[in-house]
Amino acid sequence: MQAVSDIFLGWSRDPHGRDFYVRQLRDAKIAIELDMLDASGLVLYGRACGSVLARAHAKAGQAPPIAGYIGSSTAFDDAIEKYALAYADQVEHDYEKFQSAERKGEIPTGSSAPLVETRFS
Repeated sequence: MQAVSDIFLGWSRDPHGRDFYVRQLRDAKIAIELDMLDASGLVLYGRACGSVLARAHAKAGQAPPIAGYIGSSTAFDDAIEKYALAYADQVEHDYEKFQSAERKGEIPTGSSAPLVETRFS
């Protein structure tokens, strides 16, 4: 379950008040080493996990009221299908433009792309 539109999207504010929209480019897994936590650390970790899970469930909605609102027609299904197909077409179009710009050297990619480092302290 996710509480936002995409688990790889988010925002942050630096100490100077500037807002940043963040996209994670790869899913780097990390794990808490539970055996290394003391009692207060374990309580803090448990509260954080519970808070995230509660927020995700709160955003999930309840199936019976949603089903009642949608009803038994195919209008919702048809709208979702139309949206998904249009979205897929747009993604393909955007990717073609990206590849074209890359081939023309209009955007740096791969090892030629400059590294951007942002530090929050």
